[in-house]
Amino acid sequence: MSKADQLFVSMCKDILDHGTTTEGEKVRPRWEDGFPAYTIKNFGVTNRYDLREEFPALTLRRTALKSAMDEILWIYQKKSNNINDLNSHIWDQWADESGSIGKAYGYQIAQKSSYREGEFDQMDRVLYDLEHTPFSRRIMTNMYTFADLHEMNLYPCAYSVTYNVTQGEGDEKPVLNMVLMQRSQDILAANNWNVCQYAILLMMVARHVDMVAGELLHVIVDAHIYDRHVDIVRELIERPQYPAPRVSLNPNVQNFYDFTIDDLIVEDYNHGPQVKNIPIAV
Repeated sequence: MSKADQLFVSMCKDILDHGTTTEGEKVRPRWEDGFPAYTIKNFGVTNRYDLREEFPALTLRRTALKSAMDEILWIYQKKSNNINDLNSHIWDQWADESGSIGKAYGYQIAQKSSYREGEFDQMDRVLYDLEHTPFSRRIMTNMYTFADLHEMNLYPCAYSVTYNVTQGEGDEKPVLNMVLMQRSQDILAANNWNVCQYAILLMMVARHVDMVAGELLHVIVDAHIYDRHVDIVRELIERPQYPAPRVSLNPNVQNFYDFTIDDLIVEDYNHGPQVKNIPIAV
């Protein structure tokens, strides 16, 4: 069975059984009817996924992998903060009349800094370092820029990625690993979406630098289940589990900036029914 399912079920049970509640506290999020959106939460959840073993898509329900890839390309490849460059509508409620979400996400990745080798934006510097000094311990992106927070329509949730290369005895190629840091996560709505997004990002970057995509370490500071999601989660984690799908990239594409969602190949994805009309707190 899918290891991603097993991790998800274990994480949800631990939150529901041992988490703390924010009920009655002063909270920012609200439901569409104006009521406060309280959560049950765990502090400091860490999950590890090895892409050499399987692709970490849930089978309890379907994760829209191409839509997830589209958003990750919007941020790291197109480096956009405008929803008109995105095929889905997941950011519509945070966009202004021009389509901008402010100085968030792709805007931050596009910002250039000066190095001895010249000027690079954040993603270009990652690719440069992995090509020239792959065993550096300084290869990362970070979207949590304090000076720009007041101009972001939503503070970054998944805000930092650190890349780390290993090469053990017997490894034919170097292995590219990733740590994803997330300050806050809506477990029902976003957990596997983010996991799959960054697994795909890891695969694309590994392809670009001719490495093997290895481990994704996902660190969530505030892992929470919203009060109106509890019953949905309880039903979801009791569903049957299936083997993980086979997910790969078009073998003819090497350059990170050439990938499109059509280059994601998804095979044998068996899953339970979709969960529809999940209420989203804003």
